[in-house]
Amino acid sequence: MERSRIVVAGASGLIGSALVRSLAADGHEVVRLVRRTPRGPDEVRWDPARQSVDAAGLIGCTAVVNLAGAGVGDRRWTPEYKRQLRDSRVLGTAALAEAVAALPEPPRVFLNGSAIGFYGDTGDRVVDEDAPPGDGFLSALCVEWEEAAAPVAEAGVRTVLLRTGLVVARGGGAWGRLFPLFRAGLGGRLGDGRQYWSYIALHDEVAAIRHLMDDEGLSGPVNLTAPQPLTNGEITAAMGRVLHRPTPFAVPAPVLRTVLGEMAGDVLGSQRVVPKRLLESGFRFAFPGIDEAIRAAG
Repeated sequence: MERSRIVVAGASGLIGSALVRSLAADGHEVVRLVRRTPRGPDEVRWDPARQSVDAAGLIGCTAVVNLAGAGVGDRRWTPEYKRQLRDSRVLGTAALAEAVAALPEPPRVFLNGSAIGFYGDTGDRVVDEDAPPGDGFLSALCVEWEEAAAPVAEAGVRTVLLRTGLVVARGGGAWGRLFPLFRAGLGGRLGDGRQYWSYIALHDEVAAIRHLMDDEGLSGPVNLTAPQPLTNGEITAAMGRVLHRPTPFAVPAPVLRTVLGEMAGDVLGSQRVVPKRLLESGFRFAFPGIDEAIRAAG
C-alpha cells in the first residue's frame, strides 16, 4: 500500500498498539481516536458513549480500523460490566460508522473488530465464516457489534468484519494472563482440557489486518485464527514445552464457574474455528503453529 492516512480506534489496546507501530514503521500517517483532548494532529477526539466523533479529523483517510471496546476478560461479567462491554463496542461502532458514511469522500475500506465468540460453543465441529451465530452473551454481542457497522457498507465502503481468535501475546488479552502463570510453574489445563481454542500470533493478527486493508476483493466476515485450532490440553502442553516449565495443575470446571461466573462458560466452551477466507485470499501465516506462536510472543 502507498503511504496512506489511516484512522485507528482502540489504538492503545493490545492489537491496536501493535498495528499502529507496524503502520508507522512503514511510513503511513496514523491518526488515533482518543477520548481526551487531542494533543497533536495525529489524534482525533471521539466519545463512544455519547456517540460523538469529530468527523473533520477523518477527512482524507484511506482506511478506518475500529478495534475499540472494553476488555472481555478484564472483569467479572456483572450486569453493569456487560453493559459496558456492549456499549463500548456497539455505540462506538455505530457512531464511527455513521461519521465515516457521511464523509464527502469516504475511505476505501472500513475494518471493524469482532470475535470468534460470534459462533458460540461449536464443540469439536470445524466452523468457518459460513457458520451462523451461536447462543449466549458473546454471540449476541458480536452480532450487534457487526450490525452496527452497517451504515458504512450501505454507503458503498468495503467493510471487513475481523472475527479474531485468542491472540498469543505477552502484553494483554487472555494470553497475557497465562504467561506469568506458566513461567511460575503454575500453569495447567482448564476444565477437562478437551475444548478447542482458536488462537493467532499477534504478529499474524497485525499482518492479516494489513492484508485485508489492501485486498480489495474481501469484505464481510473474515476469521483471524491460525489454520489448526488445538485443544486447551494441547496448548497447555505446548506452553510447558516451550517455556520449560511443568504443567501439573488443572482448574476444575466448578472452580472456574465460581471464580469467573458467567464468563466461565466461554473459557470452558469449545471453538474450532478456521480462517477459510483468509487462506483462500493467499495470506501466509508467519507463525501458524502453537510452539512458534508462543516463542514469537517471547
